[in-house]
Amino acid sequence: MGQSRTPEHRPRGPLRRLRALVAGAITAGLLATAGPLTQAAAQQAAAPEVAAVAAPGDDWLHTRGNKIVDANGDEVWLTGANWFGFNASERVFHGLWSGNITGITKSMADRGINMVRVPISTQLLLEWKNGQATVPNVNTHANPEIAGKTSLEIFDFWLALCKQYGIKVMLDVHSAEADNSGHVYPVWWKGSITPEQFYSAWEWVTARYRNDDTLVAMDVKNEPHGKANETPRAKWDGSTDQDNFKYACETAGKRILAINPNLLVLCEGIEVYPKAGVSWTSTTPTDYYSTWWGGNLRGVRDHPVDLGANNDQLVYSPHDYGPLVYAQPWFTGDWNRTTLERDVWDPNWLYLHKENKSPLLIGEWGGFLDGGPNQKWMTALRDLIVEHRIHQTFWCINPNSGDTGGLLLGDWKSWDEQKYALLKPALWQHGGKFVSLDHEVPLGGAGSTTGISLRDVYGDGGGDPDPVDTTAPTAPAGLTSTAKTSTSVSLSWTAATDNVRVTGYDVYRGTVKVNAAPVTGTTYTDTGLTPSTAYSYSVRARDAAGNVSAPSAVLSVTTDAGSSPSGGVKVRYKNNDASATDNAIRPGLQVVNTGSSALDLRTVSARYYFTRDGGSPSVSAWCDYAAVGCAQVKLRVVPLTTPVTGADAYLEVTFSGGSLAAGRDTGDIQLRMSKSDWSNFNEANDYSRTAWTAYADAPAIPAYSGTTLAWGAPPAA
Repeated sequence: MGQSRTPEHRPRGPLRRLRALVAGAITAGLLATAGPLTQAAAQQAAAPEVAAVAAPGDDWLHTRGNKIVDANGDEVWLTGANWFGFNASERVFHGLWSGNITGITKSMADRGINMVRVPISTQLLLEWKNGQATVPNVNTHANPEIAGKTSLEIFDFWLALCKQYGIKVMLDVHSAEADNSGHVYPVWWKGSITPEQFYSAWEWVTARYRNDDTLVAMDVKNEPHGKANETPRAKWDGSTDQDNFKYACETAGKRILAINPNLLVLCEGIEVYPKAGVSWTSTTPTDYYSTWWGGNLRGVRDHPVDLGANNDQLVYSPHDYGPLVYAQPWFTGDWNRTTLERDVWDPNWLYLHKENKSPLLIGEWGGFLDGGPNQKWMTALRDLIVEHRIHQTFWCINPNSGDTGGLLLGDWKSWDEQKYALLKPALWQHGGKFVSLDHEVPLGGAGSTTGISLRDVYGDGGGDPDPVDTTAPTAPAGLTSTAKTSTSVSLSWTAATDNVRVTGYDVYRGTVKVNAAPVTGTTYTDTGLTPSTAYSYSVRARDAAGNVSAPSAVLSVTTDAGSSPSGGVKVRYKNNDASATDNAIRPGLQVVNTGSSALDLRTVSARYYFTRDGGSPSVSAWCDYAAVGCAQVKLRVVPLTTPVTGADAYLEVTFSGGSLAAGRDTGDIQLRMSKSDWSNFNEANDYSRTAWTAYADAPAIPAYSGTTLAWGAPPAA
C-alpha cells in the first residue's frame, strides 16, 4: 500500500502497517528459539529444479481480454486476501506467535478466500536459493506441525495446506530487504540487492515451484513509487533505464515465463505520471498526475507492458486506499462513488478493464470501518469490484496492520464479522457456495459444506457455457415509503420478476449506496437522516455473479420535522483498572435511555477516546462481561485521521440488537483493550478516562443516535 505524499506526512501505515509488527513483543517463553539450518532444508533449498510439492496440474490460468480464464477457456474470479510476514524480519507469516497455521488457512478457505497474496522479500528468496533458510520464531505449542521447520519448510508446508483446502497462491516481492520498513523503499533494488539479484530471485522461486499449480501468480514488485523530484523513484516509459518499472516488469515477466509459461504475471502501477507534453525530467509536482503508490497505470496507454508470446499471462494490479490511510485531495467536498470512478479509478486504471485491454486485480484495498468516510470509500470500491467482477486480494488477514486492521481479530482466530460482511459480496460465490480456483478440490477441502470446485461449476470444461447468466436481473418495482421519522425512512419494494436469480438488493440515496451488505429481503430502513429534508431513493437487484439491474423508479421522501431522537441517550462510566500505566484499558459503561419511549439499541453508538502511546498501534478490544450479553455488544477500535489532545483513537461500542425502555439502562458492560505487542498504555491524559470507581455520567464518552450526536462531546480538534 502507498500514498501520494511527502515523507514527513507519511501516516503510520500497514506494512507501513508493518510498523505494527509484534517482533520481540510476544510474551516471554511463548516462542520457540530459532535454530540452525537443517541438512534436509539445505539440500532442498539448493535444488530449485525439483518441484517442492506436486506433479503438474490442470489449474493454470490465462487471460482473454479483460477476463482471466482456465485452461478450458472458462472465466474465473480471483477473490482473496493478503497475509504478510514472510517479507519482514520474522521471515514467516505473522500471527504464528499465537494462531495456528492450519486453522487460519482452513478458516480462510471456509470463508471464501480462493487466492492468498503472500508478501515476501528478495533477500529471503536469495537466502532460500543459497541454502540459508533459518528456523523462525513461532509458537510451537500453538503450531506443533511446524516445530523446528525452517522458513522455507514452513512455506512448503503451508503451500500443501493450500492445495488441501483448494486455495491458490500469489507471491509478491514486497521489498528488497527482509526488514519491517523495506516496503517503503520506492524501487526494486536496495543496498546489496541489485536489479539482477531481483530478477534471479524470481527465476529461482519460479523454477522451484514450476510444477505446482497451487502457486499460479507472481506480483513482480509491490508499490513502486516516488515523485519525479525524488531519488530514487520509479517511472514508466519506453526506455530500458534501471528505474523504468515498465521495463522491470517486462524483464522479470519474460524471465519468469521462460521457466513457467503458465504463470500469471502481475504488474502494478507507479505513483506519478507526467501530463501531456511533460518530460520525466520535470521536477514540478503539478506537471504530474499523482495517486496511491502502485496505483498509477496511466502509462500503460502509451507504453503497455510487452511479454512477447506470453502476453496472455499479463494482469495489471493497482492498489487503492481510503481517507484513513491518507486524506487524498479527492476525499474532500461532496465525493462519492461517481466522483471516485470519474476522477480517480477510470483515468488511473479502470480504463484497462472498460476498454477490454487487460484484466485487473486490485492487489491491496481495505481499511477500518469507521462508520464514515473510510467505510464509504470501501463500500464504493467493493461495489465496483462486484459489478465488474474485478479480481482482488483484500488487505489483509493480519489484525496487526496499523492503519487498516485485518479480517482477523487480535486472537488470530476470531473474524471481524462486520468487515467480513462488507467483503463477502466480493468473494466468488455460485449457488450459495464459495468457488475454488481448483478444478477438483472444493474451497475448504474435501467434504466442505461452504465451498465447491471449478468442476462443480463448469463440469468437465471444453466449451461449457459460463456458469452464470451474464444478463442483468430485472429492476425492482413498486418502491414505496412504509414509514418515516425525522431521522429515518423505511422503504419497501416488490421483488424483481426473476427473483429466483436475485441474491440481494442495493438501496441508493441519490447516487450513494446506503446498505453495507446486500439486502436479502424487500424492505430497508435508512437512518441518520436530517429532519425536514427531501431524499431520493432507488433500488437495484443483484445476482450471485454480481450482475446488477437497472435502478427502480425513483422515490422522493421528505423526513418529518423534529430536533431530537425519540429516545434520549447518555453514557455512564466507571474505571475498572486503577493503574494508568499497564498493558490494558478496562472501562465499564452503561448506556441509559433518558427519553420517554423505547430506545432501539441498534441505533446507538458510544465512543471511548484514548491514546495508544507508542508500541504497536494495533489495538484489540474484548467484552469481558455485559448484563445484556457480550454477544449483543460489538466493538471496534478506530484510529483518528488526525490525533487530538487526549486521543489518537477511539473504541466504538454498538449493539447488534435489544431495546431499552424509557428510564432504563443496559446494566454493567465491562470492556478491555490491549495492544498486539502487549506494551503499556499511559492513560493519565486520555480524553475519556477518569479515576471513578463507581458509575457516573460521562460526557467525555459521546453517544450517537444514528449519526447524530445525542450525548457528550468528542475531543476538540
